[in-house]
Amino acid sequence: MYIKVRGEWKYLYRAIDSNGDTIEFWFSAQRNLTAAKRVLRKALKRHSRPERIVIDGSQTNREAILACDPESRLQDRSRRELKPIRIRRSAYLNNRIEQDHRAIKRRGRPMLGFQSMATARVILGGIEMIHMMRKQQAKYACNRQPSLAEQFHLLAA
Repeated sequence: MYIKVRGEWKYLYRAIDSNGDTIEFWFSAQRNLTAAKRVLRKALKRHSRPERIVIDGSQTNREAILACDPESRLQDRSRRELKPIRIRRSAYLNNRIEQDHRAIKRRGRPMLGFQSMATARVILGGIEMIHMMRKQQAKYACNRQPSLAEQFHLLAA
């Protein structure tokens, strides 16, 4: 997803699972192999290893998966045989992430872009956090339903 910072387009990497829950996000100045690897390593470190990943047509995302997949198989402590991650490229299979981008775009569009990378990172992190709370991804949201203000206070404390 592209976001404007001082008139230049920057890239927001986002990963969601098959349920629509946010796995990872990263705001980067470039859409290159280094940034794609960073996001993928963070996602693989925090969450379980997926069987398949759906990507857009970007060659750098494909190369990042091919580079990080053997690393994740080596770091796996189970003694089972792990199959390589399947990469699926389709214009229609990534509709779930495109629809999930809508919440970020709805918040960012009225701002008409950002003035610096630092403020963009902070504000986009906050937008992602609120979006995750609305999707009830917070670990304390399973028993009772606190308001958004209470969830924000609990996360900020």
